[in-house]
Amino acid sequence: MRVAVVTVGDELLVGQTVDTNSTWLAEQLTDRGCTVERITTLPDRITDIAETLETYRTAYDAVVVTGGLGPTLDDVTMAGVAAAVDCELTHHEAAHEWLTTHGGYAAAELDDGTTDLPAGARMLPNEVGVAPGAVIAGIYVLPGVPDEMKAMFESVRSEFSGQQVCTDTVVVDEPESALLGRLEAVDEQFDVSVGSYPGEYVRVKFSGTDSETVAAAVDWFEARAELPAD
Repeated sequence: MRVAVVTVGDELLVGQTVDTNSTWLAEQLTDRGCTVERITTLPDRITDIAETLETYRTAYDAVVVTGGLGPTLDDVTMAGVAAAVDCELTHHEAAHEWLTTHGGYAAAELDDGTTDLPAGARMLPNEVGVAPGAVIAGIYVLPGVPDEMKAMFESVRSEFSGQQVCTDTVVVDEPESALLGRLEAVDEQFDVSVGSYPGEYVRVKFSGTDSETVAAAVDWFEARAELPAD
């Protein structure tokens, strides 16, 4: 399953808020066997959201969007989603009923727009907040508040799946440039993906769908690399 992750918020683009949502979602989706192929951050602007989601929903199996939910002026994600799928943003009775029945809110306490969702969307209850999420045309819309986002993702986690990937990492006490020949060789001999990440030591990551092949690639590489002393 190929997935794109979209985070929405002017505060992310100016560095006021650190985007931890996309990192967490990418990890969760990868653990489910999905392939995250795009992570994009957008401003609180309906046209940008609509244009991006219209493109992504046809290019990927699913799009996960976080941020910009609620009734305030800068909460425009739902309007952008509605525009992307060419439908109206309307009062959603199931969202209203859930908030007043299970959420503990009186109808008079809900701000105008709180329960507005794209027409025909499936409502996702917000177990730890107010603004509901939605699913429509392969687009999953979640809150931007991390605790709310995580709780809502748990309710749809089972809808994301793919081939599980096995990963192992070798730590090497050599410069990354000195490893190029061996990295090319292991990539050619084994059906694995290889990535190297410099730091105090170089970390070489091996990934593949067959655990035995990954283990064989790791053994081959370790036998030819200088490892840190214990």
